[in-house]
Amino acid sequence: MTIILGLSAYYHDSAASIVADGNIVAAVQEERFTRKKHDPDFPKSSVLYCLEQANCTLEDVDVVIFYDKPMLKFERLLETYLATAPKGFMSFLRAMPIWLKEKLYLKSVLRTELRNIIHEQRALKNKTDVQIERKKQKKPPTPQLLFSEHHQSHAASAFFPSPFEEAVVLCLDGVGEWATSSAWKGKGASLQPLWEIQFPHSLGLLYSAFTYYCGFRVNSGEYKLMGLAPYGEPKYLDIIYKHLISVNNDGSFQLNMRYFDYPAGNRMTNQLFDDLFDGPAKAPDQQVTQKEMDLARSIQVVTEEIVLKIANHAYQQTGCKHLCLAGGVALNCVANGRILREGPFDDIWIQPAAGDAGGSLGAALLAWYQYFEQPRDSGKDKMQGSYLGPEYSEEYIISYLEKHKIDFSLKQDSTFYDEIAQLIDDGNVIGWFQGKMEFGPRALGNRSIIGDPRNQAMQSQMNLKIKNRESFRPFAPAVLAEDVDSYFELSNSSPYMLLVADIKQELRTEQTNDALFGIDKLNQTRSSLPAITHVDYSARVQTVHQDTNQAFHSLLEAFKQRTGTGVLINTSFNVRGEPPVCSPEDALRCFLATEMDYLVLGNVVIDKTKMDKARIDAAKAIEFAKD
Repeated sequence: MTIILGLSAYYHDSAASIVADGNIVAAVQEERFTRKKHDPDFPKSSVLYCLEQANCTLEDVDVVIFYDKPMLKFERLLETYLATAPKGFMSFLRAMPIWLKEKLYLKSVLRTELRNIIHEQRALKNKTDVQIERKKQKKPPTPQLLFSEHHQSHAASAFFPSPFEEAVVLCLDGVGEWATSSAWKGKGASLQPLWEIQFPHSLGLLYSAFTYYCGFRVNSGEYKLMGLAPYGEPKYLDIIYKHLISVNNDGSFQLNMRYFDYPAGNRMTNQLFDDLFDGPAKAPDQQVTQKEMDLARSIQVVTEEIVLKIANHAYQQTGCKHLCLAGGVALNCVANGRILREGPFDDIWIQPAAGDAGGSLGAALLAWYQYFEQPRDSGKDKMQGSYLGPEYSEEYIISYLEKHKIDFSLKQDSTFYDEIAQLIDDGNVIGWFQGKMEFGPRALGNRSIIGDPRNQAMQSQMNLKIKNRESFRPFAPAVLAEDVDSYFELSNSSPYMLLVADIKQELRTEQTNDALFGIDKLNQTRSSLPAITHVDYSARVQTVHQDTNQAFHSLLEAFKQRTGTGVLINTSFNVRGEPPVCSPEDALRCFLATEMDYLVLGNVVIDKTKMDKARIDAAKAIEFAKD
């Protein structure tokens, strides 16, 4: 058996993935273990989990592959600073110690981390101390170490797990080594580059510049900008096209770098950008205004138009009927929905961990198909629903709860789903913890907070009392895959919640006041499923499939049988600033710290009203930095 360990680390969203004889065994982000959102550090806990799932030690691994090439990135850093000198000198001085200590010698840093794991595993096996194992062999041999290019890892993560034998692959993000946008042709086990756009011209960084200017945090606030866009009007469209970006018919583009500071400065934008939009960037703690809503809508429209042009050109260039997507921009599910509806492709497939975390998986698959030159069988989605993280047995859960004297009830399989469906129908919010944790940023029904989409008050209640996040942010629906076209203008599957579609016309209400602007639109009933209908009648849809998530599918079926509606609100099981929960301990703490009504761990159900007040107060005292 050939075992390949893929790693991404040292920028954001570090992760590990393991592939055995071409099969994806496990993949997980380090933040889920450390509870540090977007944790960039070496993913030690993730590596250990992956090795455990593959039933091997690190010494059994044939190849470790890193998701990008740090020397190429360092080359870009140096050339950028030299091109902008002396402007970026202070930023250059701040960056250099990190590079000289860690990133420039990444091969040595990685080997040291891998040796530490080997020592720990040997100590565990031999029941000795780690220091004793180090003395026996200070530098044990590590697996062969390979490096992939950043966009190559993204492309591999998008094409190789997809069901397509042949596809064009688009990778759109902030920046890798030099590439910011790239196209690839995938066929069988081969992946060939077609073209790329290089730094500093970046669609992802342009979107992040507006994220920053609107007062949100770069690399995490882009979701907020996308959610804010429907509240605004595209009034800045002409300004963006006239001053910030020039776009060709094939989707290639060039930014006017006079307005941006990100290549060598401390900010995404500069004074010229401020002047262009009549004022400085919004402070993070300031209230969102109509201006930010209009800016969000404007840059969202620009992004969609460029992505559509790129997709159309890729089709004309290759004739491929299928499209695969990865990179941070591929998480823009509104743009993805437009590609599906308006683009020339029969179908599209998007890597659920489209950001840097997914690079660890792409790198591992790249090694299998191209380094080891193995054949590939297509026709099936190989991501297993993206349920690739840790799971916990009923015995473990019950033992933990009994040890901590927490009152619970254990439900029988025959009545379990109907009882939970009744709780939801009664207006309760449920913490839903089942099976293997999801890989990627979306909750897909195993680490989810769920509620009734028919309840008008549920959107604001879940935002403010449970998620502790901005009131304008929408919630996504999970729908029985076989019923998706009964509720949404969508006939394709969307298992990873990465496509936006409009709610069916016949489900919309006539009560809305289209003359309202901005946040005033929020509290209007727009459809018979008001809690998941955004202000533009759209929804970020997850189709739930029986073959990948039987438990969630069964709950939806029970809710449909009880209410006639095969849809639930599905949002990630966490509060603002916290990564999605991983363990039952994480889930219990989050449950206690919020206004959720019930926690469901497998078949175990915990009622908030039976919880000790002191335990609730202790959980609420734990705070996470706001994102």
